[in-house]
Amino acid sequence: MIAATAASASASAAELSLLTWEGYADASFIKDFETESSCKVSATYVGSNDDFAPKLAAGGGVYDIIVPSIDTIGLMRLAGFVDPVDPAKVPALKETYERFNTATDVTFEGTQWSVPLVWGSISLMYRTDKVSPAPDSIAVMFDPKYKGKIAFWDDKSTLYWAARYLGITNIYDMTDEELEKVKAKLIEQKPLVRKYWATAGELTDLYANQEVWVSNTWTGLQSGMIRALNKGFDVTEFLPKEKGEGWMDSMMLVKGSANTDCAYKFINYMLSPKGQCGIIGVTGYFPVSPKAVEGCLDEAAKKANHVNDLGFIDGLVMWQMPARLDKYLETWNAVKAAQ
Repeated sequence: MIAATAASASASAAELSLLTWEGYADASFIKDFETESSCKVSATYVGSNDDFAPKLAAGGGVYDIIVPSIDTIGLMRLAGFVDPVDPAKVPALKETYERFNTATDVTFEGTQWSVPLVWGSISLMYRTDKVSPAPDSIAVMFDPKYKGKIAFWDDKSTLYWAARYLGITNIYDMTDEELEKVKAKLIEQKPLVRKYWATAGELTDLYANQEVWVSNTWTGLQSGMIRALNKGFDVTEFLPKEKGEGWMDSMMLVKGSANTDCAYKFINYMLSPKGQCGIIGVTGYFPVSPKAVEGCLDEAAKKANHVNDLGFIDGLVMWQMPARLDKYLETWNAVKAAQ
């Protein structure tokens, strides 16, 4: 376990510093928050949930809100990086899906530690003009036919994809033997991989520059970014028969922040129609507050964004913090370091 304490210094009270994901602080919806709240927002983006702990442990006191995924919020609490959230200061919390709001580590022993923001899935994506026949399995990521045209996310969750491909079901609590099998398979696959991508923009560029034909992807985001470039080809996403992954990102208060007034204003704004519609419009992800998006999504969009369709989660493997996080990180780093 990472043992560290967050720095107590922070930016001035009229500023709000976020450690978050691409698209989560887009000017298209943040500008209204800044005008209405008089709180100036600055954002630093992560490419993986594995980035949160090192950035917070490094100190500097520059963050007020972090937005980790559901498999990482428990680690943030255990490491002492965050303070509890006061539900009384977040009236819109009661409008979020109860399934998320009562999830493990979102609340712990009766205390609220995070506020749901957005959810979605991790699927596979491919160029329709280059990959044939249409794949239905993770096997496409290990197919020698696409050597040099494959990209995996630079994240420990790559272990989960390889594990499911190998038929391992207990992907968050693998034995040493199972982790060795996963490591061996990924090292064997490594010559097929063009790049372990780190950000949405990087993966988009890999497709745009004709370097990659197949990858995993943050469902809805990168496919939209690629199509917007009008490069003369199309991409499509699919959930493999071995299942895709599911996630939920939530907002947490950095320990000792002096900007809690702006932080609570921001949290409430992001659960409001402007915040939920804004982030969904930019990312293509799914809202946590169905009531908030009533006015901005038509029936087709509601279906595409799984509004009031939490049964979709049952077809996903929802992220959890691995039982032996350090061992998983060690295994993933060993794959990346392998020649």
